[in-house]
Amino acid sequence: MQRKLDKLDHFYDKIIDADVYLKLDNNHSKENKIVEVKLNIPGNDLIVTKECTSFEEAADQASLVLGRQLKKRKEKLAGA
Repeated sequence: MQRKLDKLDHFYDKIIDADVYLKLDNNHSKENKIVEVKLNIPGNDLIVTKECTSFEEAADQASLVLGRQLKKRKEKLAGA
């Protein structure tokens, strides 16, 4: 997970830190692993929650979503 979050620096270089929470939901479905990532950046924090069959898959999806959000933020700041 650390390597995936380190790659987010390529999209936005003002990341302060990230908090990652791993949760196991006690329901009977196979998609019961939850990864929540809170990315601290100047301004607003970004929070992404993904639920999948494995923690690795959920972490991959969360990092992809964060990458897209950081690209949008950088483009928005560059246009302003």
